[in-house]
Amino acid sequence: MGGELHNEVINLKYIHGYNQREKIRLQDQASTLVELLHSDTFYPAGSRVLEAGCGVGAQTITLAHNSPHADITSVDISGSSLSEARKKIKEAGHTNVSFQQGDIFNLPFKPESFDHIFVCFVLEHLARPGKALDCLKNLLRAGGTITVIEGDHGSTYFYPDSDAAHRAVLCQVELQKRAGGNANIGRELYPLLYGAGFNSIHVSPRMVYVDSGKPLLVEGFTKNTFTAMIEGVRQPSVEAGLIDEKDFDEGIKALYRTTEADGVFCYTFFKAIGEKE
Repeated sequence: MGGELHNEVINLKYIHGYNQREKIRLQDQASTLVELLHSDTFYPAGSRVLEAGCGVGAQTITLAHNSPHADITSVDISGSSLSEARKKIKEAGHTNVSFQQGDIFNLPFKPESFDHIFVCFVLEHLARPGKALDCLKNLLRAGGTITVIEGDHGSTYFYPDSDAAHRAVLCQVELQKRAGGNANIGRELYPLLYGAGFNSIHVSPRMVYVDSGKPLLVEGFTKNTFTAMIEGVRQPSVEAGLIDEKDFDEGIKALYRTTEADGVFCYTFFKAIGEKE
């Protein structure tokens, strides 16, 4: 099982890329959404926490800050992302995080090695998210918890409305689907955790509502997180024949239009917590 799924992860393309622009976007996203997503993310002193799929450490910073006396192990399949994460944690002065390279389906830990597992913006990129949860559950002790956070592009709506903007967003959804992922996975967290055999599952929607009275969210989320993400798939969307350049650019213009004085932008994340019996 591990070898087959290992190859699946290696071949799965992260459609946003690993360039500097994407690193900055992830950091903007994390810093903008800290309170919304992580105000209730903390672990007891001495607990062993696995962060599966830490990327460039955008969420790791918050984990380390919120749980300074927990022992956090952060893993990712990308060596370059891990280097960035190590640098970020060192600069922040946190000493409770260790890093290790590995894929989520074949991690080098003994069963029941961790008290808690944290997975944020990872399952959306996997062809078999249920299998990933099965593998992670094996590493969790009885009574331990798993926390999973994902977005759902189907929850996107805005004012002024725009068909072109919706088509541009759907391009990202389709590209992620073709790469084996699911940009609408947020709504599936409950059935995924249920299917993996977790108990006491609690899912809470975390909606980002943005208008011009929230300038930090206008810049940090609508512009620098969401619209930047959609902008980043312009070329592959056009090359795949999903949309023409003019229509895509009209959609991006419409998304930026929502950041003006009378504009509104909404998006929902889902945070799920389950327990291993």
